[in-house]
Amino acid sequence: MNTEKNSATVYLIDDELAIRDSMTYLIESAGLKIKSYESAEAFLNDHEQIQPGCLLLDVRMPAMSGLELQEELAKRNIRIPIIFISGNADIPETATAFRAGALDFIEKPFDHATLLQRIHEAIDKDIEARNRNSEIEKIQTCFDRLTQREKEVLKLIIDNNSSKQVAKQLAISPRTIDAHRARIMEKMQANNIVGLVAKVMSYPCLYER
Repeated sequence: MNTEKNSATVYLIDDELAIRDSMTYLIESAGLKIKSYESAEAFLNDHEQIQPGCLLLDVRMPAMSGLELQEELAKRNIRIPIIFISGNADIPETATAFRAGALDFIEKPFDHATLLQRIHEAIDKDIEARNRNSEIEKIQTCFDRLTQREKEVLKLIIDNNSSKQVAKQLAISPRTIDAHRARIMEKMQANNIVGLVAKVMSYPCLYER
């Protein structure tokens, strides 16, 4: 298990103490960390988005239901993979959960092996999303350092124009374009044009702004 996964936490919300106790034992026996809550409100008051993890969420609970919590998390831009658990959910509830992005919906009583597999998949998904967001933030920071002219040159480079073609379109000299390109490479932390194009094309929203 890698370092990121070692720091992952499984968050369990279920109003039944017996379920929380049995799930805690199961998840800890699999070598995973778990924090359990008796209500959605308790989770919201305590949760921090520091460690990767996933959320095991009961559908029907007093006060705020699992589906209502899912909606509230979306409003707060709290992104965490959700596995719904329920002993008596109906089809509309299941459909609502999946439409809102739930990773899975597992009925009680659980098959332990299946549940643990889904938990590992959810944690892996969260780690992958966090790493991708971190990379986007790094590239965004580099991109924001470019001047407006450098962004124009970058877009034309990405559109497969040579320095002469870029110079002609912007009505400036090829030597000036070469100077812009050198600064773009430095600011974007790219070793060559191929690397620069690959980096920016991975997140086209950057140069389309």
